[in-house]
Amino acid sequence: MAATGDLPEDADHWGLELKWDGVRVISSVTAAGVRATGRRGADVTGRYPELSGLADLVQGHDVVLDGEVVAFRNGRPSFEWLQRRMHVSRPDPMLVRRVPVRYVVFDLLHLDGRALYDVPYTRRRELLDALDLAAAGPVEAPPYLHAADTDQVKELIEYTWEQRLEGMVAKRLDSPYRPGRRVDFWRKVKNFQTQEVVICGWKPGQGRREGGVGSLLLGVHDDKGALCFAGHVGTGFTDHALDDIYERLWPLRRPTSPYDDVVPREHARDAQWVEPVLVGEVSHSAWTREGRLRTPSWRGLRDDKDPREVTYDPP
Repeated sequence: MAATGDLPEDADHWGLELKWDGVRVISSVTAAGVRATGRRGADVTGRYPELSGLADLVQGHDVVLDGEVVAFRNGRPSFEWLQRRMHVSRPDPMLVRRVPVRYVVFDLLHLDGRALYDVPYTRRRELLDALDLAAAGPVEAPPYLHAADTDQVKELIEYTWEQRLEGMVAKRLDSPYRPGRRVDFWRKVKNFQTQEVVICGWKPGQGRREGGVGSLLLGVHDDKGALCFAGHVGTGFTDHALDDIYERLWPLRRPTSPYDDVVPREHARDAQWVEPVLVGEVSHSAWTREGRLRTPSWRGLRDDKDPREVTYDPP
């Protein structure tokens, strides 16, 4: 996993990729077919039938690919639009046509029985490019950009801001692949701040939201594993998202707070607590001195994330 950081100063040793704002998917492709798994190991093959064409694209090779499933809207990656697909186990053909997804591949982990975890990033990318995955279908493997090419890097940064993209990922050219570990030789370089959060409860809605969710109470784990109150979010929701969240939270109700610290009285009052098993993502402007998210806005649920791994993600 990539740590969050700035563009590296020793640019000669780094490559840059776009941060796609999708959901991570590992695809195993053999003669027997395609099996896709999410970050937590759940089988998501049926969720994204677009991936079935991978078997034809790899031309007889057995491969394991790492990438993101991305939904595009108005030519830009849209995590909000992806929400309509990422929680549907077996989408009907109409939904697949209405909300198509693409599989953006950025790493090759196995090739014809050989594990590539210790092979340098540049060599893995050479082997990936040789597969020519972008020949047809909803699959692509965009090239990386050498960070030492200052003119192209400047253009890429400007492009990400113009298109309101999330940012870039910087990877050391000699880096291995280390699944499940946060490493400094991969860095997320964000245009705006995002934070994964555990949903710990909700406050009742008023007005148009009466009878449902007004705002969500959020938590993150500190460095000792304690679940701490991180504030609340009441903006950024569509009506569809609020209805979906309410249906998911209702069976998770509990009588007591799931937090390991004390929730301020104004937030605890009238709160409906839930088991802390659902993960979401918010954008925000900063962290307050008290450890609260400032001006958070809802981005969507992340059922590919383990709530126990949700920790403070610094800017």
